[in-house]
Amino acid sequence: MICVKKVKCRYLGEFAFGNNARVDRSTKNVLFDEKIGGTVHLALGASYPETGGVNQSALHWDMVCDLRQKGEVRVDDVLFLKEGKIVV
Repeated sequence: MICVKKVKCRYLGEFAFGNNARVDRSTKNVLFDEKIGGTVHLALGASYPETGGVNQSALHWDMVCDLRQKGEVRVDDVLFLKEGKIVV
């Protein structure tokens, strides 16, 4: 897909950490997989106005990254999540 400016697909529409540790493997359904504990979920394009999002786009592309093995997230240089566990 080619991302053109008026589609606004270069904007981050969603960002969240999965917190459901009881889900331990992918279901191949992103609506479930984005909630797996130890993952981070990003969506490019449209955001949901019901949650305060303002980006309008023809695209909403969900992505899930599993951080449970060798992954870490830092926020303002402070370790927030390591190997799927929140450490703050």
